[in-house]
Amino acid sequence: MSQFKYNRLDKANVAVLLVDHQTGLTNLVQDFSPDDFKNGVLAMADIAEYFKLPTILTTSFEDGPNGPLVPELKEKFPKAPYIARPGNINAWDNEDFVKAVKATGKKQLLIAGIVTEVCVAFPALSALEEGYEVFVVADASGTFNQTTREAAWLRMQRAGAQMMTWFGVACELHRDWRNDIEGLATLFSNHLPSYRCLMQSYDAGRKAGKR
Repeated sequence: MSQFKYNRLDKANVAVLLVDHQTGLTNLVQDFSPDDFKNGVLAMADIAEYFKLPTILTTSFEDGPNGPLVPELKEKFPKAPYIARPGNINAWDNEDFVKAVKATGKKQLLIAGIVTEVCVAFPALSALEEGYEVFVVADASGTFNQTTREAAWLRMQRAGAQMMTWFGVACELHRDWRNDIEGLATLFSNHLPSYRCLMQSYDAGRKAGKR
């Protein structure tokens, strides 16, 4: 018999770690188009805001070529812990970052960042070692090419990390459409043109039915 246990994301027990989404590093992302990648990152940020998830921002070597945090994230989370690491490549090697994670009191971590095999994989593996449940948001994390991405995904999966997409994250956190149709549908519509078409069709059908 399988020993698998489906531990769903629980919005009462989740923290979001956005690691090294920096202006310089975005130029390295080649496994997604620039528009798709930015959309995935901002969708994940909107999910964190919508579900009121504690969110931690961190950067590495801002004064160097990595550059500052992308402005949209700083604007969306003005009160979030913001750890500008002076040089640590693995965010988990930074004491302030680990303190911020532990201060949330959450045991499920949603992690996304640039680049996948380093800035995502290293803290993901470190958090797994310390007993956290780790969920990697694949389409809010980017790297040089598909080969490096798949190597990183495989390494993290074998260690116990679960790979997800921002859309899957939102649905698993929401659990039931009856919790809020308009709010989540608006979030989806803002990031998926096809979903906007779906909602427009739905709204048109409802209006027609009321005539």
